[in-house]
Amino acid sequence: MNPKAGKHPPGGVRDSRWIPYKLITDIEGGHRVMKMLNDAGIKASPDYKWDWIHDTYNILIRMFPRCIPPPTVVVSMNAFYDPHMHAKIGLTLRPLRYENTVIIGSAGTVHNLWRARWIDQALYRDNFSIPTPPEDWALQFRQSFIDAVVNNKGPAMRRAVTRLMKHPRYREAHGSDDHYMANIFCAGAAGDMDDIDSENFYLGENWELINQSNVQFQLGRWE
Repeated sequence: MNPKAGKHPPGGVRDSRWIPYKLITDIEGGHRVMKMLNDAGIKASPDYKWDWIHDTYNILIRMFPRCIPPPTVVVSMNAFYDPHMHAKIGLTLRPLRYENTVIIGSAGTVHNLWRARWIDQALYRDNFSIPTPPEDWALQFRQSFIDAVVNNKGPAMRRAVTRLMKHPRYREAHGSDDHYMANIFCAGAAGDMDDIDSENFYLGENWELINQSNVQFQLGRWE
């Protein structure tokens, strides 16, 4: 809700990749989102001092290049990391999908920086170098997550993504819960009974720092 928000610098990225990009804070949309959440019993308030962090604007830079981003509202997570609450946030904002709004979850499939391999990034600034295969725990959780999204629809998909927090490899794949909550938020936004006839698509992925998996999904169809 900061119309003049700055950008926190991403680590190891050339300035030319992010400094020129102009971001647009959707103030009107932000007030509407807060009203929807508060009406649903979810306490939400504006942060007028908030600045963009790379987890949010890196996605926009690649989805909407040439410095032409859409007006954007960023919904912060609750630090208790209650999965059911974050699913409810997504479910509450689900109607916006039918109002020419794209709901994006800037999350991680496997994101545990403690178990990442940093040597090539430190020596060569190459985070995509994969001199050895990812470890079994990362591969197992990544596949479980993909299966949960593409093999389920509607409420079943929402429950499957939430249930993965009890997966035996979850804590290895996520050293903290913050990079997983947006997955559940999106599962809530696409996890209503009206979504049981919609398909969820695996679109692509990359691995970085050997053990970190970034997978792109599209939940439902959009034109």
